[in-house]
Amino acid sequence: MRGRFGDTLNPDDAYLSYKSANKVTVTREDMQCLKNDWLTDNIISFWEEYLEHEFLSQYKTSNIVLLRPSMSFMLLQTPDPRTLRQALPDFSRTTHVFLPINDCHNVTQAEGGTHWSLLLISIVDGIAFHYDSLVYGNHDEARYVTTQFSKLLGRPLAWQHLRDSPQQDGGSDCGVFVCMNMRHLLLKRLLMASAHEKVSMSLGGRKIDPSASRKEMAKIIEGFRKEGERRRSASASPMGKKSRSPPRIE
Repeated sequence: MRGRFGDTLNPDDAYLSYKSANKVTVTREDMQCLKNDWLTDNIISFWEEYLEHEFLSQYKTSNIVLLRPSMSFMLLQTPDPRTLRQALPDFSRTTHVFLPINDCHNVTQAEGGTHWSLLLISIVDGIAFHYDSLVYGNHDEARYVTTQFSKLLGRPLAWQHLRDSPQQDGGSDCGVFVCMNMRHLLLKRLLMASAHEKVSMSLGGRKIDPSASRKEMAKIIEGFRKEGERRRSASASPMGKKSRSPPRIE
């Protein structure tokens, strides 16, 4: 169960338009899924935009890329990943890449799939680290994306499946684990390390509370929505007409 809204999105269904480097529209259905269901593409994309705009942008010398779920899906489905170069960032100076991995194999259903995991590729070390909250849930998919990325870079990548990754108990919490692991690895590991420091990529012993994490993510989105409403109210037209578009944060 991933984002089902495309070009026919009704403005009344939009909950927040978050615009940083890219625009992400979070719908009311996305918010409903965030409460107690599988996270949608839109929620994970918002989370990556949020981490980039609010945190990563403060580290001007960092060269870390957070690829969106759509890009990971393309890498999984495209026979020759080199044909995607124009659609992907330039990785020539990139040190690390985060990729949300989904198990959808239907090329006609980009919104399909039932499980999320996280792939962190350390280009500087030549290693791909896989974090899966269901042990081997997306093992094959993540390993294949690693092979695809290796072709894209033109050099080999070692593979490391982290068996000590935090494990989920609920059946629909995989996306939450991806988001929380991504934030921890980015903010507490990679961005906190000095240039010559060896950083452990293990998440052994780390605990994640899915319910509290869902509430935190919803609170962050709600905070941006309220800020957007305040800005829209402050710039309301003299005629007092109510806008039908979702609150926007730029």
